[in-house]
Parts: sequence; C-alpha cells; structure tokens
Amino acid sequence: MKRNFLRLYGVLGLGLLGGCASPQSDEITAPGGGHTIRFELHDGRPTYCVLRDGNSLIGRSALGFELSDGLLADDFRVTKIRHRSYDDSWVQLWGEDSLVRNRCNEMTVALEQRSENRRRLEIVFRAYDDGVALRYRFPEQQPDSVVILDELTEFALPAGSRGWSIPWDTGAYEGIYKLKPLASTETLAVPVTVQTPDNLYLALHEAALTDYASLNLRCDSTGRLHSFLTPWKSGVKVYARAPFPTPWRTMIIAEKPGDLLLSRMMLNLNEPCRIADAEEWIRPGRYIGIWWGMHLKHYTWHESPTHGATTENTKRYIDFAAAHNIDGVLAEGWNKDWYSWKFDFCRSASDFDLEEVARYAAEKGVMFISHHETDGDFETYERQLDSAFALCQKHGIRFVKTGYCGGVFRNGERHGSQFGVRHYRKVIETAARYRVMIDNHEPVMPTGLQRTYPNLMTQEGVRGQEWDAWSSDGGNPPSHTTVVPFTRGLAGPMDFTPGTFDFTNEKHPGTRVRTTLAKQLALSVVLYSPWQMASDMIENYENHPAFAFLSACPASWGETVVPEAEIGSYVTIARRERGSADWYVGSITNEEPHDLQLDLSFLAPGARYRATLYEDGPEADYRTNPYPVTIREEIVTADSILPLHLAPGGGAAIRIVKL
Repeated sequence: MKRNFLRLYGVLGLGLLGGCASPQSDEITAPGGGHTIRFELHDGRPTYCVLRDGNSLIGRSALGFELSDGLLADDFRVTKIRHRSYDDSWVQLWGEDSLVRNRCNEMTVALEQRSENRRRLEIVFRAYDDGVALRYRFPEQQPDSVVILDELTEFALPAGSRGWSIPWDTGAYEGIYKLKPLASTETLAVPVTVQTPDNLYLALHEAALTDYASLNLRCDSTGRLHSFLTPWKSGVKVYARAPFPTPWRTMIIAEKPGDLLLSRMMLNLNEPCRIADAEEWIRPGRYIGIWWGMHLKHYTWHESPTHGATTENTKRYIDFAAAHNIDGVLAEGWNKDWYSWKFDFCRSASDFDLEEVARYAAEKGVMFISHHETDGDFETYERQLDSAFALCQKHGIRFVKTGYCGGVFRNGERHGSQFGVRHYRKVIETAARYRVMIDNHEPVMPTGLQRTYPNLMTQEGVRGQEWDAWSSDGGNPPSHTTVVPFTRGLAGPMDFTPGTFDFTNEKHPGTRVRTTLAKQLALSVVLYSPWQMASDMIENYENHPAFAFLSACPASWGETVVPEAEIGSYVTIARRERGSADWYVGSITNEEPHDLQLDLSFLAPGARYRATLYEDGPEADYRTNPYPVTIREEIVTADSILPLHLAPGGGAAIRIVKL
C-alpha cells in the first residue's frame, strides 16, 4: 500500500497539490520478484541501493556528476516520479537466442537543484528479472552546455566481495582476467564480474554507449566501486549538450555463474535495429583466413617473396572454403603501404587483384573479407571511409575487419574516450550505408550496439588466440577461456579466433597454444561470435577428421543453455542451431582434468538424435600430448546422460543431429 501511495503521489502530487513536498524515496522490484532497486534523496543527495530477497546487495550508493560549472550531486529536490512497465519480445537478426523477452519495471526520478541555476537531472531505473540498470538524462535546459569532469555513480558491494577484472588501461583490453578482492586502489575496466560472500554473482558493465566516455571502476579500500570515465587528453570526460542521455549502468544478478551467460539485459537496453534492410544482406558465418601464418612468420603482411595475401594464395583459401562449407575468407595484407603503416584502403598490393579475387569468391559462393588496419591513424582512415566502403560495395564485398593496433590513437586519445566512441560509431554507421559488416579489432569495449547496428558483427577487445603465437609469457593459460565468457564475453560477441590444429611454433618455441585439440573444437561453441574463425593455416586442416566439426558448426543460434559452469575452472554450453532442431555442445576445462555427466534434457522430448562426440583421446594433456581426439557416435534422447572426461587443458565438442 505504501509503495502504491508513493507512486501515485510522485506522478500526480505536484499537479494536484501545488507546492506540497514530493516523495523523497521510491522503489521498483523485478517483475518476477527477487531484487529491488530503491531510490532515496538523502539530505538533498540522490542515492540508490539494491536489495536481494529483502537483504542488502548494493548498499546506499551515490549518484550524480562533477561538472565544469559546479557539482550536480546535492541540493536536489524531487519534482516528479514516474513508473511504467514493459513486457514485449523481439527477434534478433543473429545471436545466442533468436527470441529475446524485454520484461522490466521502470522508475524515472526527476530532480531539480535548489541553487540559483536550478540544474535539472533525471535518473531512470529499471529492474529486470536478471538484473538492474540505471542511467541519467539531462533534460532540455539553459545553459545547455554540459562538460562532465567526473561521473559520481557508486556501487557499494558487500564487504569481502571478490571480482574477475583487468586494469582499465590494459591495451585494447588484451589482458588476463584475475580474481582478487575488490578492496584495493585499482581502476578496472568493465565488465567486472563479482562473487559476493553469499555466493551471488554480479556483472557490472554498461549498455548503449553512443556519445559518451566508456565506464571504468575505481576501487577504494572498503570495496566500494566508483565510476571513472575514460578521459580526453584534456582530462575532461564528456562534452555534451542537453538534452541527452548517458549510457546505462548495468548489474546482472545471478545465483550461479551459468545464469550470467543467459542474460540479455544489455541488448534490451539498446535501441532497436536502425538498418531498414538488414535482413537482406547481414548474415552470420564461419571463416578462415590468411592470418595465422603471419603471426607464425611464415607469411608477411607486406609485399615480399613470402607475402601472404597474393591473388593465388587467396584463391587457394577460397577453394578450400568452398569445398568445406566455410562461408568466408579473410586476407590481411591485401592493400598498399604496409611498409610505411600509412595505409591505403583503396589500392591493392601489386600481387593482389581485388576485382578478380572478389569475382572468384562470389563464383564459389564464398564471402571475401577485406581488412582495414589503421594502426590508430584515424585521420587517414576517416578521409578514406566513404571511398573504401564504396570500393567494397562495387565489388560485392560485404565484410571488413578493422584494426587499430594498441589502445591509443595516433593523436593520443584513448579508444575508450568519447573521441574514440564517436570514431567507432562513425565507422559502423558509414559501413551500414554501404551494406558492409564489421569485425572491429582493438575496439572500445562493446555495450550492445549490435542490436541497433547489427552489421557490427563481432569485435576483439580480448586477449585472443594470436597471443599463443608470440607472447613472451608463453601464451594464454588454459584457465583463460574458462573466465572470458563470464567477463569480456558478457559485453558481446568476441573474435577470439580459436580453431588451431598445429601447436608448434618454430619462431617462438616457448610459446604455443596451451589447449588440447578437442578444446579448440569446443571453443567454437563456448566463445560466441556470429562470424567465427577457424584460425589455422588450411594445410593443417586438410584431411583432418576433426575439422568436420568446424565445417558443420553454425555461427547463429536459436537457443542457448548452460548445463554447468564454474568461473575459472570449467564451462559447458549447449546451443541449438537457428532454424533447426540440431544442437552443438562445447565443454572446456582449465589446467585440471574434469569429469561430467552431461544431462541432455534440453533436447526435444520423445525425439531421437545422433550425437557425434569429439573427445580428448587417451593420455591427452595440453602440456605433453595435446593432439589425440577420439571421435564416436551415439544415439541419444532427452533422457540420455553422456559421461565426458576432459583432459588437463582439454575439452569436448558434440554435434547432435535430430533423426
């Protein structure tokens, strides 16, 4: 009764009662119950807290801003509180699920400062069954110029919480996520995934980053997290003009790790698709590329006697793709000026015929994937954007991989600054006009923009498999891929580039892929990307029976389930192919072996399936014997239990076809 009274009072009180005081607090609860987000104006300061089953999950936490012309965090009064609910569903063009339900309760609190300039601010709260979110809106007002020096949003987590994170200034987010107590003085990049002392899991991130600085979190000695926005070189965080909204601050809430992977809250907080004809030309797929050989120093990116991206070699890869159900071929190094790193995106290398390669690929039913490496030289790239994408359109090239090498543009601005966010947005919008899909490497951390612009297919922003070719620390540890689905993976699709079959490296003998071969297969299911790479050189795939799994495995899904997961230890994910009754399963472990009884109850009741299992062979071990793979078939139903043994650093991949 009290809550209903406050709601009515908040919406109607000012209009009906004139100068009577507004409510100073209100709350919303998730439609299915469980957690509540509560707003309170505490001595003129806006705050919020989150309750889980009536108990504190996020303690009283500050809200507001430090602006260039004063503090926007106190001396407020509430002018109105509005409530509304949403319950609708929408279909993803591609994704981990085909149908997404958007069900939440929303509360908007309108505030006005009592000071002379009477600055106004709105705070929007949403409670979903899988978490909570909040954002700010600067309504139309004078002065309309807003210069943000700091965002003051806090997250008062339970004492003793631990989190998986990387430092905020990790170059291009390519770091190893480490589990540590949050009580420190570090500044962390989001997503930050937290385990509370009560064994709840929280993933803190942001959604709908469009014209703002990316979010980071600064820890204090108590474990309280404070917002830290990636700055411009000037130190200013955001330049804006009212009216405008900020990105959403998101908190996925889960009782077990696997449920984090099933949240679609971030997508729901982004705008619907803006590309009217998206279904006509945007599609997911699987690709190979002239890429891994450069990292192994078998090929060069630049023109040379060992240049990788020649017309002849690219055609060879296209032939392989056409013969093995592979949708695309990437050719890095096809263009001019790799020697100078002042790239030309419209002129081919002397030994590469773009028109002929594009024609040949189309003839074979394969998509040629172009490559635009910029080395962070955004000025050169932006001057050529329209001509480069027009060239793609002319030759029927629908997919471009972009790259920015490092975490700073050549002008010194960071990728995650408002400057960087604006640049990446310009690229994806320009690409959309020319019907070009994008795989963006060295990006700003994704925040769900792929719902609005589904031509943003996948991004890097993770320490991917290329590190296994040359990293001085020996490559990614086996635990790495049991963590990134629960951290970077929560931000959106990632081009991790699994699928290596030959782990030797003559140029860097101390560095190699630290998995078994079966785990390389499993990663294609575990690590989601709508354009999924089979990373190795095609010579290593020829006549290899295990390649049949990669050749068959799709890249877009109708349904996803997580039978088991323990962050940093193991994870098993099952996905149903979109538009099909067939399922694919990937199961991986860390440095330790892992045994599981895989319950197939996610299959359709009463149906029979043929399961083809690709398992670690006897004596398989990522350290000493990574290659053995046992391939076997079983007839299974929803009542079946499959026992699986994963070797150290190992995995299992399963294709389940309905009979």
